[in-house]
Amino acid sequence: MKVLGIGNAIVDVICKVEESFLSENNLTKSTMKLVDETEFKKLLSNLNIEETIAGGSVANSIVGLSQLGNPVSFIGKVNNDELGNKYEKSLTNEKVKYCYQKKKESIPTGTCLILITPDSERTMCTFLGIAGKISDKDIDENAVKNSELIFLEGYLWDEGEPKTAFNKAINISKKKAMSLSDQFCVERHKKSFFDLVNNKLDITFANEQEILSLINAKSFDEVISFGKQLGKLLVITRGEKGSIAIQKNEVVECDSQKDLKIVDLTGAGDLFAAGFLHGHINNLSIKESLEKGTEMSSKIIQKIGARLN
Repeated sequence: MKVLGIGNAIVDVICKVEESFLSENNLTKSTMKLVDETEFKKLLSNLNIEETIAGGSVANSIVGLSQLGNPVSFIGKVNNDELGNKYEKSLTNEKVKYCYQKKKESIPTGTCLILITPDSERTMCTFLGIAGKISDKDIDENAVKNSELIFLEGYLWDEGEPKTAFNKAINISKKKAMSLSDQFCVERHKKSFFDLVNNKLDITFANEQEILSLINAKSFDEVISFGKQLGKLLVITRGEKGSIAIQKNEVVECDSQKDLKIVDLTGAGDLFAAGFLHGHINNLSIKESLEKGTEMSSKIIQKIGARLN
């Protein structure tokens, strides 16, 4: 396998809302909030569902990589319930090898409510369900060892069982990439993430807000300096300002695509990572990899949801 993704196996429930819905429910736009099953159902009861689709940050990236013709696999925990079966089927339909044997659990498959406001920004409320109970026992050692690279999400870094899964995969893999996932996620785990970026990861994906938060930087120049000293590959998306990759003293920039009809920003970072990793594992240059990431993210933001097909 070229790439193995390990992340939260979540079914996305996509709904369009007005700005007022966010304020009425004390939700911060463009962030991800963890909720319990009761709060999830309460929020959903007031909404019309646009689409239901298997998701999760790294899973979206892995599907993107598969659609680009790369042999890929995924580990994420679901229940042997209706949503869990739908989740597995959606991956296998995309030619993704699903390396987890689902069982009947007392906790349901995880779900994420994606709220899209008129400005196309997305705000997420996630009920992790059984996805949040992934542990080292769920990590298929052969799948990790037989992959050229593993791709992890910051969302997975939580106390208890998920952390054991994360660490096991990191310790036995050849090459490691991770997305910082979310600014709140970075704030929650800043010390751990800083250690991972400095000492464990080969490739780190972040958006501008996440990386500024991680290193407590006041300006982007500080990020450039940090990236040069890091010595690993640091890939940063900057919205309309494009993207940048830093590796030692090499700093490569790529413009964003202009005049796009933006419908939904869900999956923009996930598909950017897919495009970049496609370039990286197929020996394209850093510039070409950034361009492929930009092409993929530009396509996804012009449709609803985080899957191109």
